Amino acid sequence: MFLSVISGKPGSAAALDNCVFLGEEEKNSLYEDGDVVVGGLFPLHYSPVLFLSMVFFCVFMVSRGLRWMQTMTFAIKEINQRSDLLPQIKLGFHIRDSCNDIPVSLRAALLLVNGQTVSSVIIGDAASGVSMALLQSLGSFHIPLVSYFASCSCLSNQKEFPTFMRTMPSDTFQVRALARLVSYFSWTWVGVIGVESDYARFAIQLFLQESVQYGVCAAYTYFYPVVLSQHALDELLDVIQMSSSKVIINFSSESEMQRILREVQRRNISGLQWIASEAWATAKSLWEKSADLLMGTLGFAIRRAAVIPGLKQHLTCLSPSHIHESAFLAEFWEETFKCRLNGSVNSHSHGVGSDLDRPLCEGTEDLSDVYSPYSDVTQLRVSYNVYKAVYLVAHALQDMSNCKVGKGPFSHGTCADPKSFKPWQLIHYMKRANFSALGEKINFDQNGDPIAYYDLLNWQKRPDGSLHLVKVGFYDASMLTGRSLVINDSAIQWPVGKQAFRSVCSDSCPPGSRIVRRKGEPICCYDCVPCAEGEVSNMTDSLECLRCSEDTWPNNERNLCIPKTIEYLSYHEFMGILLCVASLLGACLSISIIATFYTYKDTALVRANNMELSFLLLVFLVVCFLVGLLFIGKPSDWLCRIRYPAFGISFALCISCLLAKTAVVLMAFRATLPGSNVMKWFGAKQQRASVLLGTAVQVIICLIWLLTSPPHATSNTHYHSATIIIECVTGSEVGFWCVLGYIGILACMCFVMAFLARKLPDNFNEARFITFSMLIFFAVWVTFIPVYVSTAGKYTVAVHIFAVLASAFGLLFCIFYIMQKILCIKQIFH
Repeated sequence: MFLSVISGKPGSAAALDNCVFLGEEEKNSLYEDGDVVVGGLFPLHYSPVLFLSMVFFCVFMVSRGLRWMQTMTFAIKEINQRSDLLPQIKLGFHIRDSCNDIPVSLRAALLLVNGQTVSSVIIGDAASGVSMALLQSLGSFHIPLVSYFASCSCLSNQKEFPTFMRTMPSDTFQVRALARLVSYFSWTWVGVIGVESDYARFAIQLFLQESVQYGVCAAYTYFYPVVLSQHALDELLDVIQMSSSKVIINFSSESEMQRILREVQRRNISGLQWIASEAWATAKSLWEKSADLLMGTLGFAIRRAAVIPGLKQHLTCLSPSHIHESAFLAEFWEETFKCRLNGSVNSHSHGVGSDLDRPLCEGTEDLSDVYSPYSDVTQLRVSYNVYKAVYLVAHALQDMSNCKVGKGPFSHGTCADPKSFKPWQLIHYMKRANFSALGEKINFDQNGDPIAYYDLLNWQKRPDGSLHLVKVGFYDASMLTGRSLVINDSAIQWPVGKQAFRSVCSDSCPPGSRIVRRKGEPICCYDCVPCAEGEVSNMTDSLECLRCSEDTWPNNERNLCIPKTIEYLSYHEFMGILLCVASLLGACLSISIIATFYTYKDTALVRANNMELSFLLLVFLVVCFLVGLLFIGKPSDWLCRIRYPAFGISFALCISCLLAKTAVVLMAFRATLPGSNVMKWFGAKQQRASVLLGTAVQVIICLIWLLTSPPHATSNTHYHSATIIIECVTGSEVGFWCVLGYIGILACMCFVMAFLARKLPDNFNEARFITFSMLIFFAVWVTFIPVYVSTAGKYTVAVHIFAVLASAFGLLFCIFYIMQKILCIKQIFH
């Protein structure tokens, strides 16, 4: 085939008239004359076989393609019979076989636009790759091309393909629907395969980009050749078998899928969930030999017309004249009824000698008696697209007819003649077409694409084993993203069992853990690691864990932040009860000793031991024991500000009393020396004053502490992660250690004086008991300091209380309890 283009404006009639076809013209076509002839390209045969002579032979007839062709002729005849649409114009048609092959289709297209009858617009072709090749070849002629099945998103490029339109949604929308579908069923690990074609390459590329936002990964991506050799099939099936993915999306046509299914069946591979692209989502012929493999298949199919009135009759009521005039219909008739028409115009052979051996047709054959995809109008999807494509051309011509001179869209307001126009003038009106067909509003976007709507079909087996394509959902691109996909799960029949397969690279990470990506692997392949201490995740497949607030902590599952355990030394726990009992016991013992001393206040022993200071000391010891109770219970600011000063002042009073008693012992010894009057300088008033003076210093220290940086309650969340320790903090460490230090100074002074007076002669020398009590006091508080610093929470408080009680008990037992026993013994002997 050769084309010679003589000079002339591209797209003009001169240019077309000067283009000459060289070679033998293909006679097999369907033609009807009209004022405007609409060209048509349909894949009436498939499986082109390339021989050494480089001649293409289309072997097998496609019944669906014949139905599409007949739908075009039906729509044109329907329009011609209407009085409200193109009443002054008769549409004609010129239809040729594209064989779903680029060289064959290109040859047919050039015959349509350069033959004896010139088509100003072509409806076709079905395949995206074929349509692209036609556009690249016919682009200089500006011939409008309206496809009814080409879905490649690449064809939406209006800069590259300005004369292209389609009634088939772009793959951009199909891919979005597929990505939403696999995400809906949590299939994050899917195999993606496709035939080596522009349609599959662009679709798979778009799917890989779109699926990322839904967390879906491709377990493998594989392209196989159009002509599937055994070696190519082996490679493909090896990839499928070696993968852990059980969900496969296949972008191919019906013919390639047939070969793949035969090999899957031969290898006895089962348990696969097939996801069909719209190219084979309604291909019922696949079911005949692969029903068990395809049961449960899901796929998006273009919108189905409920019914096209009159089409069924047009398809089945074929008159003998029509059959004898059309080689396509004659071939279909002979293949359907396995007979040969008398004087048949069918020159297409389906096997050496087989056609000649067939009996002559009897003339009683009826298409209603046999099933054929040709006459099946239950799934009018692509046929409906063909129908809409014809009406698109008709409405564009109607708009062109309605043009008023002076108000036209072309230069100087001119209009085009509907019976003699340039192709580029027609495309102008087609781009702006807005009409209704069978109740559906049809319009197009700026790329010449229709608004996408898909039915989600499920391949189900009827009781008799036949295929039932059940609509189980839909995808509407005009709706919001979150509502665009609607699925009725309960209506789905799955390949195995009653629920969807699991197809994941890694199992979902449960709440309480997070995803850690595996280096060098897809994002769907990951490990699950527990949330770190103090963190939770309450969602499945969480990318990160969230840290709990200061007052909460993770539960054992680490999926919920719960309030932290509040810790303080309580009256209700064993340790608190024990310390409380010890404090009260010490206070009671002190009071009992006070009672004993009061009973024996007139005895010489009590008088000899400075009765007034002894009573004061016992009272202050009662206070010391009761101070321990201030350390038990939930701390508050006011309790903390009472606790530490009460502790410091009470012990300052006790030690000051002991210091005064020790001084009295020393003064009493001095007073026994001849000429000494020292006792008059250290009488009862001076003793009381010394106690008050010793305590006043501690009071001043506490006042300064309270006024500058007082103790206060706080919640400590740092020592124990899962625990809030409510404790009293000193506010000023200096103030706290000054209080302790001053008590230590008083104790040291008392110890030194008592040690010096321990061997002084007396009937009852208290210095020995005071010395021993101070040694116990020092032992307790020297031990207290490191333990106090190294513990936290309620145990720190318990240590403090223990030190208070231990030192108080030491003073009580070493001084008064022993004295009480001596009083009792002396009373017995008296």
